Amino acid sequence: MDIKWKNRILILICSLLFSYGVIGMGLTLSNHKVLLKEDFFESEQFEVEELNNLISFIYSFDILNDKLEKAKGTVTATQEEINEHRYMYGELGDQLQNIEQQYESRILEAENSHNQKVADAYREERDKKMDDITKNFESDEYIKEKVIKEKLQQIEEYKREIENFRGEYEKYKEAFVYFLEDTETGEIYSNVESQNEKAFNVYLYDQKTLFLGEYPSNQYGYLRADSEPLVYVDSNILSSTNTSLKGKIAVTETNSASSFLLNKSDEYETHKQMLWGYFISALITFLLSLFILRKFQIVKKIQLDPLHSFFRKVQVDIQFLLFGLTSLIAICMYWDMQNYFTYNSSGMGFEMFTLTSFVGLSILQAVILYPKLIDVSSNKEILRSTISAALLRMLKEMFLKRSVGVQVFVIMGVIFCFGFGFAVVVIQPQFILLYAPAFLLIAVPILILIMRRTGYFNKIIKNTNALANGFFEPDLKVAGKSVLATLAKDINTMKHGVKQSQKEQMKSERLKTELITNVSHDLRTPLTSIITYSELLKNQQITDDERNSYIEIIDRKSKRLKVLIDDLFEASKMASGNIELSKNRVDLVQLLQQALAEYNESIQESSIVFKVQSPDHPVYAVVDGQKLWRVFENLIGNILKYSLENTRAYIHLKENNGKIEITFKNISKYELNDDIEELFERFKRGDESRNTEGSGLGLAIAKSIIDLHDGILEIDVDGDLFKVTIELDQIEG
Repeated sequence: MDIKWKNRILILICSLLFSYGVIGMGLTLSNHKVLLKEDFFESEQFEVEELNNLISFIYSFDILNDKLEKAKGTVTATQEEINEHRYMYGELGDQLQNIEQQYESRILEAENSHNQKVADAYREERDKKMDDITKNFESDEYIKEKVIKEKLQQIEEYKREIENFRGEYEKYKEAFVYFLEDTETGEIYSNVESQNEKAFNVYLYDQKTLFLGEYPSNQYGYLRADSEPLVYVDSNILSSTNTSLKGKIAVTETNSASSFLLNKSDEYETHKQMLWGYFISALITFLLSLFILRKFQIVKKIQLDPLHSFFRKVQVDIQFLLFGLTSLIAICMYWDMQNYFTYNSSGMGFEMFTLTSFVGLSILQAVILYPKLIDVSSNKEILRSTISAALLRMLKEMFLKRSVGVQVFVIMGVIFCFGFGFAVVVIQPQFILLYAPAFLLIAVPILILIMRRTGYFNKIIKNTNALANGFFEPDLKVAGKSVLATLAKDINTMKHGVKQSQKEQMKSERLKTELITNVSHDLRTPLTSIITYSELLKNQQITDDERNSYIEIIDRKSKRLKVLIDDLFEASKMASGNIELSKNRVDLVQLLQQALAEYNESIQESSIVFKVQSPDHPVYAVVDGQKLWRVFENLIGNILKYSLENTRAYIHLKENNGKIEITFKNISKYELNDDIEELFERFKRGDESRNTEGSGLGLAIAKSIIDLHDGILEIDVDGDLFKVTIELDQIEG
């Protein structure tokens, strides 16, 4: 436990040292101009703040003030200004109507209050304004006088406002010495008794200057004096406010009024020394952090730390989101401190500690995330486990049924809009006139629809739960073509399928019981005979003829038992598909004739008349000849065993659109059930008393063989008429 905490403390110290080193060097190097400039009066701070302030004061008090004073005698109004003033509030009729409407309610209110003096005063004021507007449209000179008067008022307003800066102006004027000339007018602006630049140079020669600026300079050219006026002046008053200056500006050491500049110079030097201190300490801590990083293998300690294991359990996108958030905070704080560091580096202890902490946290996250970033690019499983991927999957699943997704989005949008609208109505009640009708026409029908669909959905859930518990509720009502209606229809179908499945299961159980009974009966009968006659053979007193007779019976019953077992085994193999077919090109006409020839003696001995019809030419199919022979053998054998005496049996083989169709028809001597499928069950026999020879597996084996050939074997029963139809694919001869 102690080792873990020591490692964590070491990681924390190393990250803080590294972060402080990077931040400190970054902040100080970003202010390299301060570090490398030897003097305040050469710095950007002096130029941006002090020098620009002086130029702005000179322009506002000396140059612009003088120009405005001269402009008093030349102020005029252009036709454009006259038209702008005239049509500012519209055409004559519109303006008069507007004035009339403004005063109509006031006059009416005064008269209703029986205050005729106020009503008359309103009328007089209205008439005066309407008369003024009418004159505006009658005479340009009338408007011109008004525009000139407004401009003169603006000049006087400028002079009043500029006096608010008089103290600062005098302060800068006394702190600097300057000799400047307007490049356009040749006007001289100076705060020393020098009539020309040569005399000003002689004056400076006797002074020790802390700063001397000559204009135009190689870096800035002429001084632009109109860039930042202290008080705004309408461009319509002066034809041009552009002013470029040339000359010299200086700060002398002996000028007592420059003391505030000297104080700023001292502050600048202190700031520069502190920047050097920050830089050196940052460099030392950075090198120390690299030493600790290498010496104690901090990166490995981070990877093995339990906190890292905990962090890895968080989804990748959340990890990157946290990293981005901490990095963004660190960058914003760094920019803010960078601006502050340009002019002041003291009193930043807490800010520096906070920034260092965020940078350190960002670095630790970067160390943890780097290996995962490599894994993310190659491991799709990591991407699939992110919250973003989960949200995307949910969105896709939401639109599996597009209409459902669209409806949900529309409903959510309507709810949001009406919620936002309610907040607007609370703030601005007059919007109730729009909100109330919209709520009644849109929100209420949607609310009713939601309630109806929710009730329908609850019915579906109840019906489904009952079905899952084995109870059959009445069918759900299917109304419309909605998703819920489709779901209800599917559940009804499923319910009927379950009912049918239960019926089939009950039938299967019944057939299974019959199968066991039939197998037991058919196997027990010959086995009982074998046992009985075997016991009789043990009697020594029987004659040889009797012994031979008993042996013959045992042999016949044994063969019968073997046939039953072989048929059962073959039927089981075919039903499971665990049998291989040896398919070849076979002439089915010839195969059928051979099967009939095999039974020729039995056919001749029976009273059944066989009517066989087949094509005169070969009809070929790719089949297993031996297995298909077994099918024909079983079907012909069934005809001989179960046909009514002195009736006809029909066997037809014909071609039908690429198919071979073979039918066997006979009149049954036993009553047949209507359930045709039961005839395909194993040990199912037409003779329910089971007195005839046969295993009851003939049709089951025949159907399995035909199914293995991808063919069709169907049975039709019409009263006592029994018909078997076989359909196989034909190939070209």
